[in-house]
Amino acid sequence: MNLSFYIARRYLFSKKSHNAINIISLVAVCGVAVATMATVCTLSVFNGFQGLVAGMFSAFDPELKITPAKGKVFNPETDFFMKIRSLPEIELISESLEDNALLSYREREIPVILKGVGNQFTSLTNFKSLIIDGSIEIERDSSNYALLALGLANNLSVNTGFVFPMQVFAPKRKAAVNLSNPKASIISRYAYIGGVFRTNQAVYDNNYLIVPIRLARELFDYDKEVSALEIKLKPGASVRSVQSRIQAIAGNDFLVKDRYQQQEDSFKMVSIEKWVTFLMLCFILLIAIFNVTGSLSMLIIEKQSDVLTLRNMGADNRMISRIFLFEGWMISIVGGIAGIISGVLICLGQQYFGWLKLGTGANFAVDAYPVNVVFSDLLFVLFTVLLTGFLAVLYPVRYLSKKWLR
Repeated sequence: MNLSFYIARRYLFSKKSHNAINIISLVAVCGVAVATMATVCTLSVFNGFQGLVAGMFSAFDPELKITPAKGKVFNPETDFFMKIRSLPEIELISESLEDNALLSYREREIPVILKGVGNQFTSLTNFKSLIIDGSIEIERDSSNYALLALGLANNLSVNTGFVFPMQVFAPKRKAAVNLSNPKASIISRYAYIGGVFRTNQAVYDNNYLIVPIRLARELFDYDKEVSALEIKLKPGASVRSVQSRIQAIAGNDFLVKDRYQQQEDSFKMVSIEKWVTFLMLCFILLIAIFNVTGSLSMLIIEKQSDVLTLRNMGADNRMISRIFLFEGWMISIVGGIAGIISGVLICLGQQYFGWLKLGTGANFAVDAYPVNVVFSDLLFVLFTVLLTGFLAVLYPVRYLSKKWLR
């Protein structure tokens, strides 16, 4: 064992002649531990919220989505799309056609994002879990049914018990606007209220109306074009691998996105908030680690007689400085490890028992703060503690060694 490290370890755990040194050292360790614990808990909460958002989107967004790089629609029956459909990792592909429309019920009107979907849409995701009223069926007895987002249903003051159909308007794509008779430039279709869904995401809950793709094509005047192909993979298939293969087949004219890329702005915002918060906690950690300087300065003063003995035995200034450098670094290590263990235990307790509540009522998707401990975050926090602890004691040890260890 390295002699400097051995002596530093003895100094760390042995009882000092002045009890104040033990107290200051304990305070330094506790300061580093608390700051590290707070960092672990904060990062885990952000991971939990990220996972919560991903879970909400996963019930609506497909595993992979093919969209045109330019324009709104494309023909899904070309040769390379037939090749994509034949990939063994793909379980099913659902066509969708999405555009803006106007929804009307009685005297209430509201603009919507109308999404026409095929019969396989209900099997594409776990969308059934989002239905809070009515049925998930969009075609029944040759009649068109629509699934309304909760915000749309509230704004129109409708629910699935209403027997009168809604009217959907869209401008004729190939016709010029007739100013003398504007209604001649508009296509309208009817759809009954089939169900109401809620994703707890405003981008969907306030805008989306889901109808059969046949109805969407009639409104937007398309024959077989789609705005996206939504893909579900077989269990165990690698999303990234299949995504790369599809992108190679489709070429640069199309975009192939996974669930995170489909909601890139939302996940990027959570990620930025997470690491900005981490940087602020690093400042707190740095302040806590500077408490080590006080403990080291008092220890160096107390151990001057030991230093004289070591010098008589042949130790040079470099070895003696290394002893106190290891001493300060070990305080950071002990505090960092204790903080990580405490943070993980608190996160596990929050995960299983939900100690810290978000609030009551229906305004929250979950009752308690979600947490998710990621091993890579723990390693990153430990590395940050070790690096910060080393840099924080490097200069003070050199300065104090020159002043006190002559």
